[in-house]
Amino acid sequence: MMVCEADMKRKLDAATSVLVALLLLPAAARADEPASLRQFSTALSQLADRVSPAVVQIVVSGYGLSATDEQRTDAAFVARQRGIGSGVIVDPSGYIVTNAHVVQGAQRIQVLLASTSSGRARRDSMKKGVFTARVIGIHQESDLAVLKIDAQGLPALPLRDIAPVKQGELVFAIGSPQGLASSMSMGVVSAPAREPDLDVPMLFVQTDAPINPGNSGGPLVNVDGEIVGINTFILSRSGGSHGLGFAIPARVVSFVYEGLRKNGRVDRIELGVGAQGISPALADGLGLARDWGVVISDVAPRGPADVAGLRCGDIVDFVDGRPIDSAASLLVALYRHTGGRPVEVVVLRGRERLTVRVSAAERGGAMDAIDAPDLERQVVARLGIVAVPVDEKLQQVARLRERGGLLVAARTLDSTSVESGLLQGDVIHSFNRAAIDSVDGLRSAIDERKPGEAVVLQIERSGRFHYLYFAME
Repeated sequence: MMVCEADMKRKLDAATSVLVALLLLPAAARADEPASLRQFSTALSQLADRVSPAVVQIVVSGYGLSATDEQRTDAAFVARQRGIGSGVIVDPSGYIVTNAHVVQGAQRIQVLLASTSSGRARRDSMKKGVFTARVIGIHQESDLAVLKIDAQGLPALPLRDIAPVKQGELVFAIGSPQGLASSMSMGVVSAPAREPDLDVPMLFVQTDAPINPGNSGGPLVNVDGEIVGINTFILSRSGGSHGLGFAIPARVVSFVYEGLRKNGRVDRIELGVGAQGISPALADGLGLARDWGVVISDVAPRGPADVAGLRCGDIVDFVDGRPIDSAASLLVALYRHTGGRPVEVVVLRGRERLTVRVSAAERGGAMDAIDAPDLERQVVARLGIVAVPVDEKLQQVARLRERGGLLVAARTLDSTSVESGLLQGDVIHSFNRAAIDSVDGLRSAIDERKPGEAVVLQIERSGRFHYLYFAME
């Protein structure tokens, strides 16, 4: 008991000494604290004044996947929607970077410039701060899009693509969460290169800066006002911010932006393989030589990799001398490859290390370059579908038995359409025995039919031909 009392007395004396020191010694320091806080507050205000004018609100309207279709796996429905996202001006001549999912399927895209730093609207009429934007290009793999508005001398932010961010670095998210334009939140870089899904070939900047719906497409900036990422998604069960936000790194943004601006697409080569990230469980089940990296899970028959001798189960070790430790690093290597020469791929096959030269094919990314507003022109309202003409590339991908026709890309939620029986993935080859190869041709054929008249569609579904028949209403 005496030992405990002595120990307690020592602790009490120590605490008393600390308290006296806090009360007496740092008096001058306490006097400086308000000044330090004011300096910090002023620095944040100055940063907001510098970056906010370059962050825009994007308002889109058009067709998109219906919320009522979230639980369905056998069909896709589209309906008219209106949404709000964010974007950032990266060139004073009106080039804007945002997320692909913000503008995907949009019929109309409007860009609203930020108000002045004092919070007042621009001196000119508000309409002069609203621009109709056109899509320069969309890149699905990185979820990025480039827009263009007809304006000059706009405020723009630079992309920091030289050095990656570091863990703990202070960052700020600017955007329109829940439609509240020019909102700014603060946090740190939780992880500079996070791979949320082993099978998704992307690394993200993870941050605890609050990000909410509407922030998508807006910038994540550092204390110097440089773009270090484009905010793209959050991990949340409730839909609100839980401090798990993810941004596309500036290096990726810069690379994709340059490709889309110059060519409307981002070119890369195609090996003809499917690849997955290796987990310990996958390595154990397959008996792989290591429990990290990338394993080939599929080889396209008669494709470049198949011809070169690559097999399922091979672990990709290097591509063109670049070490491959994730699906993202493999994708980067394919984008960075200079065309006109074979790709050197080093794989681990059991205990062997093999070097294979693959004569890869160029993949121009034509689907990425489709102008999103054109979706409106593909709607066939009386049949309640979105139709896409079948070209040679689509025919090969879908492995169709017959050339031409219209692919049913989605169904629309339109109460005025007839119940045709068409499903997503069907290919319409003929209308009452007349060949159909254009959306306008299908619309014309429908318009010529009076209510009560019979319609017979010859379709291809899952490799088999069917007749669908119904009466016009």
